[in-house]
Amino acid sequence: MTRSVRIRRAVLAAGACTAVAATLLAAAGAQAGTAPLAAPDIPVSAVKADLDQLQSIADANGGNRAHGQPGYKASLDHIKGKLDEAGFTTQVQEFSANGTKGYNLIADWPGGDESRTVMAGAHLDSVDEGPGINDNGSGSAGILEVALAVAKADLEPAKHLRFGWWGAEELGLVGSSHYVDNLSQADRGKFDSYLNFDMIGSPNPGYFVYDDDPRLEKVFKDWYAGKDIATEIETEGDGRSDHAAFKDAGIPVGGLFSGADYRKTAEQAKNWGGTAGEPFDPCYHRSCDTTKNIDDKALDTNTDAIAHAVWELSS
Repeated sequence: MTRSVRIRRAVLAAGACTAVAATLLAAAGAQAGTAPLAAPDIPVSAVKADLDQLQSIADANGGNRAHGQPGYKASLDHIKGKLDEAGFTTQVQEFSANGTKGYNLIADWPGGDESRTVMAGAHLDSVDEGPGINDNGSGSAGILEVALAVAKADLEPAKHLRFGWWGAEELGLVGSSHYVDNLSQADRGKFDSYLNFDMIGSPNPGYFVYDDDPRLEKVFKDWYAGKDIATEIETEGDGRSDHAAFKDAGIPVGGLFSGADYRKTAEQAKNWGGTAGEPFDPCYHRSCDTTKNIDDKALDTNTDAIAHAVWELSS
């Protein structure tokens, strides 16, 4: 082999190595670019500000935000205005319950594969007896702030993102059932998941995770485990909240719950703090379910968990 041939082969070999290295770096960069982004921390102050607004609406409308009462529609209009301003496409869906017109609010974030839709929902109505700040202003405000965080981040999810606020839940899951009943079979098949959040700020809180779908259950349980927070399977609300219609339609469901009128056990108090022998929410369905009836830590933690699930499941 002559010296010129050896030099030429060495140059070619070096170039090949460089090309391979560049290809590997490009692949690594592409892979890094498709990795799901971490969800932002949702400021609990923002969620509490929403609850203050819902309390003010109730105070100005007979002390409640119940189906058929002016406080409900005012609550829906307030949330719709914030979503419209943030860039969501919103739709108000009408139905009838107890001879009175009711309303659901549906908000879609532009983009994402609509054949794989991730939806988060919460009921917006209270009982007639009070303003319903934990039940379920807490879930309604929590998903609102997660939706606004999606807009602030200008998120470009692979899957389509949808949020829903249900009416007349307290009359027997009427609004969410109406929504699901009016979906075609093809549209039902487009759901990747439905996540339900009903009471996430109970004053004597527990940390309960829906176990209806193993994949969705794992998303939440792994997140809480990473925060060193014990969780339990949610049983108190089985069939009693808006996930029921989705589950009956064959849509995978998950969600969170901080407890209602069941009483906290000694073991639960050991794991979570609070008071054993007392209800998770002593103001459940009562006039005292006001902004004073909220545990800030539970509200903050659960809202961050919602954001994590929305970011992870939609990526």
